[in-house]
Amino acid sequence: MKTNTIVKMTLLAIASGGVAFAAAHALEARANHAALAPNITLDSQPPDRDSRLPTSFADTLKRITPSVVKIDVTTKAMPAAAFGDTGQAVPFGGSDLWRFFEPRGRGAGRPPMPREHGAASGVIITSDGYVLTNRHVIDRADKVVVMLQDGRNLTAKVLGDDPKTDLALLKVDAGTLQAITFADSDQVRVGDIVLAVGNPFGIGQSVTMGMVSATGRATLGLDYEDFIQTDAAINPGNSGGALVDTQGRLVGINTAILSGSGGNNGVGFAIPSNLARNVMNDLITDGKVTRACLGVMVQDLTPALARQFGAAETTHGALVGEVPAKSPAAKAGVASGDVITGLAGQPVRDARSLKLAVGTHKPGERVDLKVLRDGAEKSFTATLEPLAGDNQATPAHLRSSGRSEEGDSLSGVGVADLDKATRREANIPADIKGALVTEVDEASAAWEAGLRSGDVIEQINRQPVASAEDAVKLTARPADRETLLRVWSHGGSHFLTVDEARDAR
Repeated sequence: MKTNTIVKMTLLAIASGGVAFAAAHALEARANHAALAPNITLDSQPPDRDSRLPTSFADTLKRITPSVVKIDVTTKAMPAAAFGDTGQAVPFGGSDLWRFFEPRGRGAGRPPMPREHGAASGVIITSDGYVLTNRHVIDRADKVVVMLQDGRNLTAKVLGDDPKTDLALLKVDAGTLQAITFADSDQVRVGDIVLAVGNPFGIGQSVTMGMVSATGRATLGLDYEDFIQTDAAINPGNSGGALVDTQGRLVGINTAILSGSGGNNGVGFAIPSNLARNVMNDLITDGKVTRACLGVMVQDLTPALARQFGAAETTHGALVGEVPAKSPAAKAGVASGDVITGLAGQPVRDARSLKLAVGTHKPGERVDLKVLRDGAEKSFTATLEPLAGDNQATPAHLRSSGRSEEGDSLSGVGVADLDKATRREANIPADIKGALVTEVDEASAAWEAGLRSGDVIEQINRQPVASAEDAVKLTARPADRETLLRVWSHGGSHFLTVDEARDAR
């Protein structure tokens, strides 16, 4: 269960006469969303690929380096086994994949300390203090400090994060700051020269140069991946830093490397700036990331499958395996065996590109589909629905990033609403009501009390819990640091007492 949602979503009316209203409502909401979007600088022109490579990037970097900041994170201690022998990075998704967060304050073989500090990077995206970084940078964080190039250290507020893209949004109050200019990352091509700016190993701001090695990579196991691969030297501590083109425009947020040791091996990955821009706009304007759903099970189109389904003349598309009844695709007329080749005027390369394309739209929007059925091209229009179990920005007291500074309870616990999808995935009976526990920080008081992922919180301090939103409200500003939970697990219902006071330092 990757979903880590807190506030219950409201489904749009799409049945019978509700379609027109839902579409109009969605268009109005999207217009309001655009009006509230952050005032970033976007230069959508492609880079100048005809000019000679300059002998120096000093002037370009002088302009952009104030926009790339060092981030210092104070976290709870983790067991020593969670770190590699050097204590420099944490592997994930396989022994050779590493995120760039640089934990400091404990060497190999030392016992856990009460607090640890980590060094990472971030990018100032607006002049009024919004900062982008990676979610894994602020995960478990008790305190986040943004260190500006001019020497100021500012305590940052975590406004929200998106586990499905590994992005997080911070806010600092510092007057007018130097914000970076965004590029259109869809125009990035293999062979383009790029510069990586960040804080490797916590030593201070550094810049390296390389080229775009590949685009459209999906290697880390996230729900939404479209990474830019580069050979620019990237190391632990570069997490959340900037990947820029030769004009100093942001093309990506550095996120991970492929390495057997945790050090640079010339294979780094960055989240494209367009994807990051969509996520940050949602977090700023709505406080959550809301994605749309087409409602189809798809797979990549191989040459053998293309021959079987009358699509041998194309090498691109997503083959539809299953179309659930009453889904947007089913209502539009899409059927099993169809090959989706286009969505909203854009080509669909494979199953992943279809998921990414749908995810850029909002529930209630109508999108045109191009489909091959037995070799014949057909067109459909689907009204998208909200993605079931989609996440939103998670309040600090119910997220794995640590305790709320305001003293809310159940620190380190993630919860989600119980809907059909989560019930089916977690095998929870229909008569069980409450909030599904999606994650529990192993360093938290809740973990020590016995709360585990997959449990259902039925009551908090003897008050019934009907949704994840209820759980948030019932844990806000508690009278004391001890919380009584009634919890359902597959062995039945039982009570737990979570004592946050024992973790106070």
